[in-house]
Amino acid sequence: MKINGNTIRPGMVIAHDGGLWACVKAAHVKPGKGGAFAQVELKNLIDGRKLNERFRSEDKVEQIQLEQKDHTFLYAEGEMLVFMDSVTYDQISLHGDFVGEDRVRWLQDGMKVKVEFHEDRPITIDLPEHVVVTIVEADATVRGQTASSSYKPAKADNGVRIMIPPYMEAGERVLVSTETGEYLRRAD
Repeated sequence: MKINGNTIRPGMVIAHDGGLWACVKAAHVKPGKGGAFAQVELKNLIDGRKLNERFRSEDKVEQIQLEQKDHTFLYAEGEMLVFMDSVTYDQISLHGDFVGEDRVRWLQDGMKVKVEFHEDRPITIDLPEHVVVTIVEADATVRGQTASSSYKPAKADNGVRIMIPPYMEAGERVLVSTETGEYLRRAD
């Protein structure tokens, strides 16, 4: 679907310069002299390159609709991660680099994820906003620390180090953000 260049918004995927690009930021500029334009920061969905472009209202770009499919993470096999389509039960193997090193650590057996496809080719993967992990190791609380002002380091069952409130101990289940890796709250 062709759209005007000044209607590009963050989150949109467009075809540009022979590749698929996701809009990361878009600022609409109306200079004192000349016509208005959209200053857009784009990220290539295939190789991760970034690009800053200006699009005027008369510029036409192709907006791409990605197909989202629910998948379940099954297991890791070496460098490959195996996912199963929740509807057709077809399995796909994706390289760990495709998911991203900082995101692979949050994958858990049976986790529901969304894989976005373009022409039957996986483009991106969306993890849940937060995951439940169990604290396996926690530093001792230092006397004089208060719960509201400080956190202590701890290690989760997936090997990730997080900061938790000082009153928590090993064995507790906590909710952690997959975006930032920050402690959110105790798990129910």
